[in-house]
Amino acid sequence: MSELAVINPVEPFLRTDRMPHIWCPGCGIGTTVNCFVRAMLDSGADLKKTVVVSGIGCTGRVAGYLKLDSFHTTHGRAIPFATGLKLANPDLNVIVYSGDGDLSAIGGNHLIHAARRNLDIKVVCVNNLTYSMTGGQVAPTTPPEAITTTSPYGAYEPAFNLPALAEAAGAAYVARWTTFHVRQLTRSMTEVFKKKGFCFIEIISPCPTLFQRRNRMGDGLDAMKFYKEKSKIRHGAPTSELTMTLTGEIIVGKFVDRDRPDYLETMKAQMRARLGEKFIDPKIHVEESCECA
Repeated sequence: MSELAVINPVEPFLRTDRMPHIWCPGCGIGTTVNCFVRAMLDSGADLKKTVVVSGIGCTGRVAGYLKLDSFHTTHGRAIPFATGLKLANPDLNVIVYSGDGDLSAIGGNHLIHAARRNLDIKVVCVNNLTYSMTGGQVAPTTPPEAITTTSPYGAYEPAFNLPALAEAAGAAYVARWTTFHVRQLTRSMTEVFKKKGFCFIEIISPCPTLFQRRNRMGDGLDAMKFYKEKSKIRHGAPTSELTMTLTGEIIVGKFVDRDRPDYLETMKAQMRARLGEKFIDPKIHVEESCECA
């Protein structure tokens, strides 16, 4: 009798030659990758037109492990790199997959302006509340009173409320989940693959090796128990109410889902208004040139 071969549906999407991965035991990034792959399967995304872009950090390694067209860019520059890809080839499904330090610190300015322009890219931000890869320093998302290597007596700087920031800047879709909420996160990712405009999903994820150890919050399993106990699903909640503390309530859900013209639509509309019949759609022009050649 032949043995039954059991294949994880995620495995075909991974560059197995690069395994084992660098993530620590209990890290939540692998869980988010599982949700991401299942969302691609559920949405029927065209893998030949899907591109993953990441910056530097623990989450930045996602681009290197996914068997897709992927780009591991310089620190904080994932969004401008993704912008260039989308504008050069609007048919691409461009996903930025990076961490809170890369996206909201050195890359914060790019996050704001990409949302303002409503670029048709999807941003997945894995927020482990600290700089994990470089030693566990305080980050723009570190909750008040949390201990890090650079705040040994507790953080005192106010932390970013990333969903509020994304909404205020103009994002078309904003959601937050934790790595405990795998089904809800998969559904949100499936939605953004079909959504036009700038979409932002924040995923609260554990860092047992640095953040949780220093704050005596246990291991990865303890983090799941914590997320289950402290999370409250409030779809449509005002993003101004989503500020997090070290041990307090975590409000999760889908908060923004609105329609507005994306960057390319706005640009083309203004060019048509200014140039009239002289306006030539760059995409049409390129296609015609290819056919003539």
